Amino acid sequence: MEARPTALPVIEFDNFSFKYDAQAKPTLYNLSFAIYPGEKVLILGPSGSGKSTLGQCLNGQIPNTFPGTMEGDIRIQGHSIKNASIFDLSLEVGSVLQDTDHQFVGLTVAEDLAFSLENDQVTQGEMKARVTNWAKDLGLEKLLNLAPHDLSGGQKQRVSLAGVLINQVPILLFDEPLANLDPKTGRETMELINQISHKHGLTSLIIEHRLEECLVADIDRVLVIDQGRLAFNGSMNDLLHSDLLDQVGLRKPLYLKALEYAQVNLPTIPYLGDYQAIKLPDQILESVEDWVMALEHNQLKQDAVDILTINQLSFAYKDRTEKQLEDISFKIKKGQMVGIVGTNGAGKSTLAKLICGFLRPQSGQIMLGNQDLKAWSIKEIADSIGFVLQNPNQMISNHFIKDEVGLGLVYRGWSPDKIETRVNQVLDICGLFPFRNWPISALSYGQKRRVTIASILALNPQVIILDEPTAGQDYRTQTKMMAFLQELNQDHGITIIMISHDMHLIQEYAQRCLVFDQGHLVADLVPSDLFNRPALLDQAHLVPTSLYLLGQDLPHLSAQKFIDSFIAYERGLDHG
Repeated sequence: MEARPTALPVIEFDNFSFKYDAQAKPTLYNLSFAIYPGEKVLILGPSGSGKSTLGQCLNGQIPNTFPGTMEGDIRIQGHSIKNASIFDLSLEVGSVLQDTDHQFVGLTVAEDLAFSLENDQVTQGEMKARVTNWAKDLGLEKLLNLAPHDLSGGQKQRVSLAGVLINQVPILLFDEPLANLDPKTGRETMELINQISHKHGLTSLIIEHRLEECLVADIDRVLVIDQGRLAFNGSMNDLLHSDLLDQVGLRKPLYLKALEYAQVNLPTIPYLGDYQAIKLPDQILESVEDWVMALEHNQLKQDAVDILTINQLSFAYKDRTEKQLEDISFKIKKGQMVGIVGTNGAGKSTLAKLICGFLRPQSGQIMLGNQDLKAWSIKEIADSIGFVLQNPNQMISNHFIKDEVGLGLVYRGWSPDKIETRVNQVLDICGLFPFRNWPISALSYGQKRRVTIASILALNPQVIILDEPTAGQDYRTQTKMMAFLQELNQDHGITIIMISHDMHLIQEYAQRCLVFDQGHLVADLVPSDLFNRPALLDQAHLVPTSLYLLGQDLPHLSAQKFIDSFIAYERGLDHG
């Protein structure tokens, strides 16, 4: 939908700036733009750009929860936010938070949906009718008697959205809705946002840094925030035809990167967006094939020594009859970088906890080299295997960044001078050195994740397991982090295991991929083979990438050959 010039804006930023009281410089500078009724607007920007602060201004957390100095004005439905309470703004803007668990208040889904209606003293008859209607609209009818915290990530998103929509708010604000979802559920969430927005005439704002996954939502307009300033305000097509994404450090859609590598003249393509809506002419597909045929690449060398052996491993939680993992067997060689993928609840994180000794298997064996870990303590295992949890708040125990990153070295008896040198080295590589003296409470969610990764990397273990290592990270930060992991992997022989929903990450960096579904290991293969098997992708709640779709369109090359060549080329750039 195009914004109608005659329509009055529902949101107006008028030369708006904001500085937190706890910081020396503003986070937002002189923002001026308008959003119109019924628009779906993507607010895009790297970590720390100010996009989340912008969202907090819209839902009333600024200045009510996070005090600071505002200049200029923001008007919602024509009214300034300056004297508006969080309650006042909640009647206009419904927020779906990044961490949906913090948004639930009811013991069941039905209670959670009805909570705000009870506060508004809505009659029981109307309350039941509205809960039933929204549950039907969002596919929640069979979940109403379940506890919200027992649901999958995608189901939680729908419950959180229903709890907002039930108040009939005209504006929806989504704060990184893709952060904790597998690819298939993320795509379904974007399709749901598109569907709900159109069906009910809502204005939807989506704060994200994962651009390609948002394309399916048929975005009307994109706002790019960089270093607190408005760097772009226009259509998705215009953004993808520009070089702005490279400038601000955001990842382009994969098919677009392939076209650039093949030196395709992008201005000759009138529309760029979701690849499934694009029909590339034959001469462009031929240019891509010519580029692939001209490439030469070598396979990465692998050490023949097995570093980790899992043999007939099974595990069930005490409060469940079904097994979380059943008869799992595989070997990982020293120096490999391995991706573990699968739907939420497939057993990926449980496997990691078993390897690290947090859980103990009912049967089976875990070997590190030629050592059985059965009799090892958690500390003994931690000296050789580092585990970075998905939720950074579960790992942090110090107030200041440098103290947190150096904590493990203190327990290992390192001298203060050696600790400072190692901590500064790791903080610099992780992009945190300028914040080394900051309190952790002042960091964003993405920055906290980097702190937890840095604290594990400082210990230099033989094996590092990372649970969603790039969740909440923008492309520039992710690339720097992965370059460091590659350095550890290739130059120091450290084995890297990544549990991830990020198919770009697996495709670009993993030499091998383990696919889990309902507690079973269903495939062990190279990433290019995985992306060439749509049925397996669907089983594991993954989705074909735009790279695979482009490969399917090539007349003379297989999709797997194309993907293999693309991956090898990008690795060559990284190593070059």
